[in-house]
Amino acid sequence: MKAVQFSQFGPPDVLQIIEIPVPVPARGEVLVRVRSAGINYFEVLMRSDRYAVTPQLPMIPGVEVAGIVEQLGPDADPALLGTRVGVPLFAAGRGCGYAEFVAIDATTAVPLPGSLGFDDAVALMVQGLTAFHLVRQSPPADRTVLVNAAAGGVGSLLVQLIKREGAKRVVAAASSERKRDLAHALGADLAIDYSRADWTDTLRARTGGADIIYETIGGPMTKAALRALAPGGKIVFAALGRFELDRTDMNRMFDLNQSIKGFALLPLLSPENLRRDLSELFDLAAAGMIKVVQGGAFPLHEAARAHAAIESRSTSGKIVLNP
Repeated sequence: MKAVQFSQFGPPDVLQIIEIPVPVPARGEVLVRVRSAGINYFEVLMRSDRYAVTPQLPMIPGVEVAGIVEQLGPDADPALLGTRVGVPLFAAGRGCGYAEFVAIDATTAVPLPGSLGFDDAVALMVQGLTAFHLVRQSPPADRTVLVNAAAGGVGSLLVQLIKREGAKRVVAAASSERKRDLAHALGADLAIDYSRADWTDTLRARTGGADIIYETIGGPMTKAALRALAPGGKIVFAALGRFELDRTDMNRMFDLNQSIKGFALLPLLSPENLRRDLSELFDLAAAGMIKVVQGGAFPLHEAARAHAAIESRSTSGKIVLNP
């Protein structure tokens, strides 16, 4: 089968197509023909050795796929054969999703509603569960809430879930007019251009400041976002280790009764609630109650071009590979 691998760190063109054997499902496993594989920004960081942890090489990235069960290992439920499933490989501590097939414990494969496409299912795994648990960990009801990168995979889902949970005002921060228009269409009450130096002044003038900021960008953006935080407000930090607030920033927060709350997805995903939460997200999307924003689908051999598109910051929503 074909898979995408990188054997050295560097720009997108270090991603190369390789041929490897089709995995054989072990006891209790199923073999899934991959129809869609999600690309996440942390994989871009890994490829260029900018992630919090340096991965071992060579590496086949990809932690979320959707497809069809084509073969059963011993003791796997026969009813799964031919089933359309979403496979959150990350929940099993696995990768290797940029490939034509994956073998996985059958209990990790979550059936898809009939009306939910493979690309949409993939978008609801890492990014959907992140948005889902951000809202659950810090409920937005009756609050003014700021979503950074509001047109991205996580942000576009956050805007909708926050609105469903009864936020008083949803403020979307995005860098282009097209992305801000998208955020408005998804339910944002106000959309701000965070590429402008005075964007936090504009936000404070219009809203008085954000009670909750869901911060998924990190780096210098967190410092800027801090200026938009209302007294007594909270930053929920989910930016893959890119934390750059210093002692002066923290002291200012303490003076204003503000707080920062860390967020990590994996510790929140027990085997029991993972299937339940994914099924809930799948059902919401299948019923049209949340909209998945697709940013583009690339064939497997164009994984490098897909990574380059994400790095260009020109995309919205979810980027996927279709093997």
